Amino acid sequence: MAEVIPFQATRPAPDKVASVVSRSYDQYGAKERKAVMAYNPFSFLHIIDPGFKFHKAVQGEQRFSMVRNRYLEFLEEGILIREETPSYYLYRTQQEDYSTYGVFCATSTADYRRDVIRKHEETLSFRETLFADYLQTVKFNAEPVLLTYPDQPDLDALFANIMGEEPEYFFTTTDRITHQLWVISNPEQISEIREGFKAVKTLYIADGHHRSASSDLLARRMQKGSHREVPEGAYGSFMSYLIPESQLRIRSFSRLLSGVGNRNPDEILIGLDRFFRIQEKGSTPFEPTEKHQFSMYLSGLFYGLKLRKHSYRFSDPLDALDSQILYKTVLEPLFGVTDLRHDSRIHYMCARMSALKIKKMVDKGVYDIGFGMTPVNVGELKAISDAGLKMPPKSTFIEPKLPSGLTIYDFQNPNV
Repeated sequence: MAEVIPFQATRPAPDKVASVVSRSYDQYGAKERKAVMAYNPFSFLHIIDPGFKFHKAVQGEQRFSMVRNRYLEFLEEGILIREETPSYYLYRTQQEDYSTYGVFCATSTADYRRDVIRKHEETLSFRETLFADYLQTVKFNAEPVLLTYPDQPDLDALFANIMGEEPEYFFTTTDRITHQLWVISNPEQISEIREGFKAVKTLYIADGHHRSASSDLLARRMQKGSHREVPEGAYGSFMSYLIPESQLRIRSFSRLLSGVGNRNPDEILIGLDRFFRIQEKGSTPFEPTEKHQFSMYLSGLFYGLKLRKHSYRFSDPLDALDSQILYKTVLEPLFGVTDLRHDSRIHYMCARMSALKIKKMVDKGVYDIGFGMTPVNVGELKAISDAGLKMPPKSTFIEPKLPSGLTIYDFQNPNV
């Protein structure tokens, strides 16, 4: 059973929320980020990039300390406020082709260690350490881990009733996404939500593997040391956003390769014939429509690659994953790609109409060849997590992408 905990969030003042919340820092280009910060003094980006006001880039521990200072300034100026009682935060987001809802809460690092919260991606130890150092200094967490769980009809009915009430926040950001948030502080509703989640045995990380791993690393540090400035229990939890499986949207990443050299297209096709039935599709962009089918764009033509059933054996859920199949049958044996994280020849792209964009980039000579596949589904994600396996990098692009600064988990004021 997963522990799903209400907490006292720090959050934007209602009259400033549309100005405060931002996309994740790395979703901005440098010019766009500077423009937003220059004209919006309330943007959460001012907290994340504290050197901006001094026209200077700051790094390391100095930056971390300044992030903490900006956060406290936002509190002192009333841009951010602190919740008075432990609460859940029901959040709905709507855009042109996608609508979803879920709940902000705290989840337990003990559950993370016990595999009640399950993973499907590898993490890099240096990133875990860096973010744990950051959290230890700034003493708050503003970006939740995205967790998914099997749909629960009783919880869905409760959330539907709450969403029929007046929200605390109702605003639209410049990317044309509408946001609504309900603060759930009623003790009966809190009890009903906690009781409803007792039926959920396992939570699955959809997005935020490094954030959860870093939170666990911080918790282990604090438990070993004597850190009386942090309330007991605060570091034993991390902020999460829980979303029913049916509300999750997963898109796929395409793979583009450069440095293929003077490899003859016929030579590549002959090499692929061992594992695939190959069908030429012409120059019209082609997107795969089923599992174990891939698109390939090479020398002005699209090809459909259908895995031969007798040529590749599925020994576990990872072997059946299309990104792993592409790696083991194409990228490694034909092009010598052995390090999917660091090989400079490989590029990952997630975009609508990806086949058309692959064609444009290959035709321009930026890349030599491109591959597309169908998205991972929730069943595959769970099967790999349950088996204790890890997907290749960039196997999933998962939505919703949550805003920064909407709810903040303050280690010094959690009251979890």
